[in-house]
Amino acid sequence: MLEVCLRKYGLSDPWDVVDLFERTIADYAGSKYAVTVDSCTNAMFLCLKYLKFEDEITIPARTYVSVPCTIIHAGCQVKFEDADWTGAYPLKPTPVYDGAVHMCRDMYKSDTFHCLSFHRKKHIPIGKGGMILTDNKEAYEWFKVARYEGRHMDRFYKDDEFDVIGWNMYMTPEQAAKGLLLFHEKIKDVNPDVETSGNYNDLSRFPMYEKANR
Repeated sequence: MLEVCLRKYGLSDPWDVVDLFERTIADYAGSKYAVTVDSCTNAMFLCLKYLKFEDEITIPARTYVSVPCTIIHAGCQVKFEDADWTGAYPLKPTPVYDGAVHMCRDMYKSDTFHCLSFHRKKHIPIGKGGMILTDNKEAYEWFKVARYEGRHMDRFYKDDEFDVIGWNMYMTPEQAAKGLLLFHEKIKDVNPDVETSGNYNDLSRFPMYEKANR
């Protein structure tokens, strides 16, 4: 698929496919910027680390299990509320949104960090992957470096100047190529949500999250 994308879009560098996938989704969603990562879970993690948020975060009790895990791993405390949701919901009180099951044109809301999933059961099923939508240029530049072990994409490794302690959370060109082709093949302006709160376990009944808050 990577070679197909390189030929189809007249690109020579595989990383240009990643950039094109990001720009394509940003244009569709209505955000200024988009940054690919390796999962929606890690998208939310990076957003919380960028914000340096370390307080309590409230989320719906019925959601995917990785969400409270990443909140705790990011150094925050998790609180559950009995709330129905469909599409996307906020990690309150932050501007971070879990939008893993939602995909519609102009879905981005300004001044938020909207996180997407490209899991095999989501709208663009590349197998594993995620994205952060934002209109914050400073955050966009930080995410690009932080996701790639602190490396700068526009420099050779031997010439790089490291200034961020990063993580190994980037999307490969092969995944981006698959996502780009599937986007044009499958995605409409309005697509039904893949899941709602009714599809998930009530995580508030598991004591490990409360213990982790102590």
